[in-house]
Amino acid sequence: MNGNYGVRFVDGRYVAYFGAIELEKLGSNMREYTWKHGRPYLYEVETRTNRVSKVANSASENEYRDWVLGPDGKIAASLDLSYNDGDWKLKSGTDDVIASGNQRNGRVGLVGLGYDGTTVIYSERDAENIIRWYEIPLAGGEAKPFLDDAHVERLYWDETTGYLVGYLDEEEGPVFHNPEYGKTANSIRAAFADFDMRMVDWTPDFKKVLVRTSGNRDSGSWFVVDLSTGQANAIAYERKSLTPDVVGETSVFEYTAADGLEMDGILTLPPGKEAKDLPLVMMPHGGPHTHDTEGFDWWAQAFAARGYAVFQPNFRGSTNRNQAFKLAGYGEWGRKMQTDLSDGMAALAEKGIIDPSRACIVGASYGGYAALAGVTLQQGLYECAVAVAPVSDITAMYNEDYRASGSQRITKRALLDQLGPKEGWDAVSPRRFAAKADAPVLLIHGKDDTVVPYSHSHKMADALKDAGRPYELVTLDGEDHWLSLSSTRLKMLEASIGFVEKHNPAN
Repeated sequence: MNGNYGVRFVDGRYVAYFGAIELEKLGSNMREYTWKHGRPYLYEVETRTNRVSKVANSASENEYRDWVLGPDGKIAASLDLSYNDGDWKLKSGTDDVIASGNQRNGRVGLVGLGYDGTTVIYSERDAENIIRWYEIPLAGGEAKPFLDDAHVERLYWDETTGYLVGYLDEEEGPVFHNPEYGKTANSIRAAFADFDMRMVDWTPDFKKVLVRTSGNRDSGSWFVVDLSTGQANAIAYERKSLTPDVVGETSVFEYTAADGLEMDGILTLPPGKEAKDLPLVMMPHGGPHTHDTEGFDWWAQAFAARGYAVFQPNFRGSTNRNQAFKLAGYGEWGRKMQTDLSDGMAALAEKGIIDPSRACIVGASYGGYAALAGVTLQQGLYECAVAVAPVSDITAMYNEDYRASGSQRITKRALLDQLGPKEGWDAVSPRRFAAKADAPVLLIHGKDDTVVPYSHSHKMADALKDAGRPYELVTLDGEDHWLSLSSTRLKMLEASIGFVEKHNPAN
């Protein structure tokens, strides 16, 4: 499966739509198959019978294709992008070109259908490198800016038509095309104001809403809110054994970076302990273009349960603020993105919440890179570092991603935009500064990782060994980048907690 395009109610039946990579027979061997190519086709699955049929062909070679489906399950719009030159075309369901342009780094994409299904919304990066949304009639016409002044955190869609029904504004709360739905949504959010909550689904008449909550001593709960009775009934708990008394309290901690940029992070406190002079686990997120929220985080909670305060900073480059904040991370790997972490630690220490002399840094993927950078590019901050599937060399990462794309020019441009000039990469590559590591390092990596190859940890371990620096390398056989196997997730969790407890005990 390669992409989920939704579910539609067609001719009295529910049909699910997915992108899929096709296979072809390998030579004359009837039992072995290989990818036909890596470009997905669009397929439909009849949910009652599991009958599968192809809806649309894949893009041509060196092109990307995306689709939006109408309520009848037919293609309402499609977008084709050339990986060679960045040319793109937006077509209606009748294959008429209704918009076109050029994006040198490929930053264009479909968002979905508009409120009444007669328009389509797409995104494109402008001359100032800001991603903006545009709405254009499917019948053709002028593309106009869409929600240009809104601070959109999430879009709400009708699951059976594909039409946009509203959005969550970071400042104003839920905004629905139907104002009555907006009033209902605001009342539900107010009822769950103490939790990280999400309206997952609702009935067509919006009389019943499925809500998921977590965070603030909640390890994950599900409710059905019945608007006709005004009651919220709990229907499921994700982790029944984790009762509120053993779940650490989460909150947003705001601080200011050294250069004056305002930012925040998620602070998880150990249950039953005063928020004073606590040992710290600094836990930067991966991506790096994502962000952490107040919801339940199993890795952070595992450390909190053992007496640590855990801080997950939304450093510059994160996606919890505006586009300018995300773009502020471009070219800042190992630089301001790194000092944003230590600035957060200093702010926590100033408040008396943590003891800065008792801190370790732990992270995965980009967070693993930041963990390595915290004890090689920075000095005197952490008692240990745990890096899971980390990037250890920027040049190697660039070469791997560029080759994996088929040496596409738009991939090269996008990577150079994000990483900055090549001549600065060695100066922020932890492997090249292994001799400066001032704390023990634990490396954990899946042997079958195709996102950040295992070689990043293996070569980092070799560099630390050659420099005589203390390290451990845990190899997860048969595991990928996301730790998809429960057994290896547990192995990672036990190893990371044991390492931190050894080098920075909580008691």
